[in-house]
Amino acid sequence: MSKKPLILVTNDDGITAPGIRTLIRVMNTIGDVVVVAPDNPQSGMGHAITINNTLRCRQEHIDDGPQIEFSTSGTPADCVKLAVREIMDRTPDLCVSGINHGSNSSINVIYSGTMSAAVEAGIEGIPAIGFSLLDYKWDAKFEALEDYIKTITLNVLNKGLPNDIVLNVNCPKVSSKAEIKGIKICRQARGNWVEEFDKRQTPSGEDYYWLTGKFVNFDHGEDTDEWALANNYISVVPVQFDLTAHHCIQQLNSWKLND
Repeated sequence: MSKKPLILVTNDDGITAPGIRTLIRVMNTIGDVVVVAPDNPQSGMGHAITINNTLRCRQEHIDDGPQIEFSTSGTPADCVKLAVREIMDRTPDLCVSGINHGSNSSINVIYSGTMSAAVEAGIEGIPAIGFSLLDYKWDAKFEALEDYIKTITLNVLNKGLPNDIVLNVNCPKVSSKAEIKGIKICRQARGNWVEEFDKRQTPSGEDYYWLTGKFVNFDHGEDTDEWALANNYISVVPVQFDLTAHHCIQQLNSWKLND
């Protein structure tokens, strides 16, 4: 009998979030699970790492199941680093991050702690997937996604991913599995946040700000993650962490930089 795959589970919403509890339950049906996740919400942290403070880590037992769990005081990227370097006795076969409470489609992938954990695993040579649901509520319903998450996970385990590629998987908000039309492989839509700052004052007269704004999709292509989600498909975007604009190198080499 073949050995079960070793799966690292992490997130950015914190180790007690319903999304990660669902993901743990699904992964327990596939392999041996080790959870290393933040002890408090770390949404929007991007790929931040802790370098000017101590990192704390403790073993947890949050709900029933065979998984081994640890919470950390660090960021999602810290969690992956700690798991690989200090906690796990061998390199995991897969890292899954999420299920995030909220969208990580389009430009959100840049800010996402969920996806940064997956990217950190990819940097370590570990196949990785970030899962997100377009519902920010703490009591979001994840049950309709479970079979799709398992299907995508098993395909990655069985077929692998290209080097330096991780998957960004976003799921539409639905009330039942029947509403999901299927899975679409997509490109990242071109969109961004149009932001404002709500300026306020403390009782002592000191200014402070709340960041507000709205997401604007400038891309009307029908091959994008935003289109897929708007039409009740689960979007799968392959993400690379080599940020080099290779197509631009020839143009820049035509500049007379050394004259």
